[in-house]
Amino acid sequence: MLNKAILVGRITADPELRHTPSNIAVTSFTVAVNRPYSKNAERQTDFIDIVAWRSTAEFVCRYFHKGNAIAIDGRIQVSNYTDKEGNKRRRFEVLADNVSFVEGKNASAASAAPSESAQPQAGAPVAFESGNMDDFEEIDLGDDLPF
Repeated sequence: MLNKAILVGRITADPELRHTPSNIAVTSFTVAVNRPYSKNAERQTDFIDIVAWRSTAEFVCRYFHKGNAIAIDGRIQVSNYTDKEGNKRRRFEVLADNVSFVEGKNASAASAAPSESAQPQAGAPVAFESGNMDDFEEIDLGDDLPF
């Protein structure tokens, strides 16, 4: 069996880092993903809930903000629960195993909310699976890109 989700979209709100009672980092955010065009139809967008844990959550909260494009590699998780009115509900979300930058700093700055956090430039290491935040070094390429 295989459960794999690969998404590319834009973050709809600034991710916020939270911690469980046992001090495990977690963040939840929503990504807007465009559907392919259909003939004579408006473009439709799906809003997909994402959950990231531990160092991936810390990475997302440090480098991604509202409007930033993000690539997510993960798996779909389904949860069943009962709402306040006693109705049975089902929730679908993607657990992010790996996140990547999709665009460079200058492209994302136009769509992102102002932030003091610097974002890596194009050409810098752009993916994060697991590891330590100290493994990353920001590289300033300015506007001198090779393409």
